[in-house]
Amino acid sequence: MTDRQLLVGPFNRVEGDLEIRLDIRDGQVAAAYANSPLFRGFEMMLLGKDPRDALTLTPRICGICSVSQSAAAALALGAAGGHAMAPQGALAAAILHGVENLADHVTHFNLFFMPDFARPAYAGRAWHDRAVARFTAMEGSAARVTAEARARLMHISGLLGGKWPHTLAIQPGGVTKTPDARDRVRILATLRAFRRYLEEALFDAPVEAFAALETVDQLDAWEGGDAALFFRIARDLGLEKIGQGPRRYMSFGAYPLPDGPGFSRGLWQNGATGPVDPALIVEDLSHAWMLGDTAHPTQGATVPDEDMRDPAYSWCKAPRLGGAVVEVGALARQVVDGHPLALALAAEGSVRARIAGRLLEIARTQILLEGWAAALDPEARFMDPAPTLRDGQGAGLVEAARGSLGHWLRVEKGRIAGYQIIAPTTWNFSPRDAGGTPGPVEAALVGAKVGAGEETPLSVQHIVRSFDPCMVCTVH
Repeated sequence: MTDRQLLVGPFNRVEGDLEIRLDIRDGQVAAAYANSPLFRGFEMMLLGKDPRDALTLTPRICGICSVSQSAAAALALGAAGGHAMAPQGALAAAILHGVENLADHVTHFNLFFMPDFARPAYAGRAWHDRAVARFTAMEGSAARVTAEARARLMHISGLLGGKWPHTLAIQPGGVTKTPDARDRVRILATLRAFRRYLEEALFDAPVEAFAALETVDQLDAWEGGDAALFFRIARDLGLEKIGQGPRRYMSFGAYPLPDGPGFSRGLWQNGATGPVDPALIVEDLSHAWMLGDTAHPTQGATVPDEDMRDPAYSWCKAPRLGGAVVEVGALARQVVDGHPLALALAAEGSVRARIAGRLLEIARTQILLEGWAAALDPEARFMDPAPTLRDGQGAGLVEAARGSLGHWLRVEKGRIAGYQIIAPTTWNFSPRDAGGTPGPVEAALVGAKVGAGEETPLSVQHIVRSFDPCMVCTVH
């Protein structure tokens, strides 16, 4: 029997609204219900428009992952028209996308996740004074140095994309800017400067050393930088024991390039990685304030239920893969890619595992970006112009910082006849489906401790923020 209910939210520090209703029993969460309370309607806005308008409108879904949305839209248009990016254009697009994801990861760690450990509730812990000095919101030394390093890194977005966010540089045939030799030198210099930040502040060691970790014991023994502070906190608070997700991980494959993606595509479950079949994706509407039937995105529609009838409790649909819940994000990408440390953390599936996965991806993405920048060829062609699309359908499947992002497009007589988007937070923060199965974060919250008098339980905040929600991406 439920002792009481709590309505927790909004979880600010990042875009959008989120409310989570908690049933509390015997001092812990017995059930959780995640609500995305803001309906936006981007999919409805796109209907009837020129297909190229998707390149302008969809990046404005989000001011954090706009390059991800741009890349997905460009790939969907390219697939619908049978066009591929020029190889060097795909490389430049991967750099733009990788820079955004890398910046997003360090922002999440330093500005969204770690400040919770500077709270007065943790006063007296052996690590608390250092957490206060490093991560107090607006004042911590880590916040300042991260903001500066991130701003410098984003200069690459200006060089290759003209601006950030909402660049129009990524197109179905490549990118609109041909970087010259001077641009290439500046990009490499900017990446070297960001490496110095990572190696001085976050890891206190070469990024290659962190990327080479293979076991949880090696992770626990890490002694450098703010990463080591997090692992010390995690051990003290038992963060390896809370927030277990479905332990079924999906990735669409990050950074598509002619020779294959930077991080692999696939589905990890039951200790093995296999292929992921996007044809098995459906969006369940049973607990969403939406009208219509459960369907694959190519047949789906976005029709809001203005009466907000029960048993629905969120504007978010419930995507499922072959009827199953999957978790997406940096940990999922690294697990699917087969990195030994990620595989060692896969069954743990905890708060610690997600943050460790993100730190691992920071190190590995830095290394990828340096190699891609060195491979830029200013003498090559960066754009293969794509003819105007009259009819066709296609999907653009990419990996945003928070996980798998898909755009499904249908064009008829030169106009958008269907457009559906499933964002990472739609996967991770979905409501229940028709079978009553909770979404990943809803399941992960079960068992979280709630102290006497806690109205916004710290354990709940750690679990929710380990998934790094971006709610404006969730509901379209």
